Amino acid sequence: MATICIHAWVTGRVQGVWYRQSTLEEAERAGLVGWVRNLSDGNVEVMLQGEEKAVRHVEAWLSQGPELANVAEVKSEEVEVSDELVDFRVI
Repeated sequence: MATICIHAWVTGRVQGVWYRQSTLEEAERAGLVGWVRNLSDGNVEVMLQGEEKAVRHVEAWLSQGPELANVAEVKSEEVEVSDELVDFRVI
């Protein structure tokens, strides 16, 4: 299976620990590495790397997020796979 890496930005009511923690849990269930963080403008930035099918699953999940999230938009782009990503974490 091919490994891919996606860099994504999520807008809407997604700021806060609950969205980041839920993203961490979803990514770990899918076996992905990468990170998630809040941005100062209220958006969330995410890096997802792993098996393409799993990455695409979590990328689609970002559009809904956890219960009570109100996602307005997800923009993402495929980026180069990084050997530096070894786990998934909240930063």
